[in-house]
Amino acid sequence: MEYIDFRSDTVTEPTVEMLDSMRSAKVGDDVYGDDPTVNLLEQKAAQVLGKEAAIFIPSGTFGNQLAVLTHTERGNEVIIPRSNHIVLHEVGASAVIAGVQLRTLNDNFGEIEISELKEAFRGDDIHYPKTGLVCMENAHSSGKVVSTQNLREVYGYSKKLNVPVHLDGARIFNAAAALNVAAKEIAKYTDSVMFCLSKGLCSPVGSMLAGTNKFISKARKNRKLMGGGLRQAGYLAASGLISIEKMVKRLHEDHDNAKYLAGRLSELKGFNVLKERLDINMVFFTINKKDFNEKEFICFLLSKKIKVNPVESGEYRFVTHYWITQEKIDFTIHAINSFLNSN
Repeated sequence: MEYIDFRSDTVTEPTVEMLDSMRSAKVGDDVYGDDPTVNLLEQKAAQVLGKEAAIFIPSGTFGNQLAVLTHTERGNEVIIPRSNHIVLHEVGASAVIAGVQLRTLNDNFGEIEISELKEAFRGDDIHYPKTGLVCMENAHSSGKVVSTQNLREVYGYSKKLNVPVHLDGARIFNAAAALNVAAKEIAKYTDSVMFCLSKGLCSPVGSMLAGTNKFISKARKNRKLMGGGLRQAGYLAASGLISIEKMVKRLHEDHDNAKYLAGRLSELKGFNVLKERLDINMVFFTINKKDFNEKEFICFLLSKKIKVNPVESGEYRFVTHYWITQEKIDFTIHAINSFLNSN
């Protein structure tokens, strides 16, 4: 039996259709700008987000850091919710690559109070760094979706002060599905937006960064500076086209399966599902059982060919995606029951 992998939606492998499209892709040298498949992907990505242009990049972290580098000057300050991916899971790259510091705000799973945002902006004082950028994230990695109202308020205030807003939209299509809006309705409250092709959309590699023509032109040179100049990237871009054209339309299935999984986990004694964070394809839960052995739990599931991540900050996270079906969820619940009954 193949593995059932709940660790992340980054584990999604290409479909047969994607592999066929990659084999037959027309390619060129993307640094020269003559890879027709990459060029088409960039046009499609910009169109779906309502932006002027887009650029193909190796990863989500690369895209976020490319945006920070392109928007800011060394010594700037970036305002960002403290729980966002750029702060927690990108290796301090903003300080290393762009030479900026992060000014973090208290947040409610990615949403911030506008009063706190206003206080965070620096005035014109010789002692202060310049506020160069505001970063948001949607969908948030907590499993919550940030409301378009909050994004609109953040964007509106930032624009009054002529400060750009970047959106870490790694899962923007999940957010759009949860909010029942088009992705461009979220992206319009941003100056730049990054999204991943390899998170739940089944492409093996790649992300996109979109914005104005001027911004993307500058980002293209910075991409080269960061070592992201790609050659025959059309083989990867071919799967990205299918991700945008087809895979985004089925994400509601992953959300439905996450809710199904949450319901099944709730049946287990001692399992507390955090149901208020079920906006997208992630299920967070805690286990409150005396003498529960996490290491044995994970090893037991792996012996049943089920992959899960260790607990983080007291919580487990199971992620549904294209390769997770209700039958596989039922199999997993049966396996967990077997472990609980044997201990």
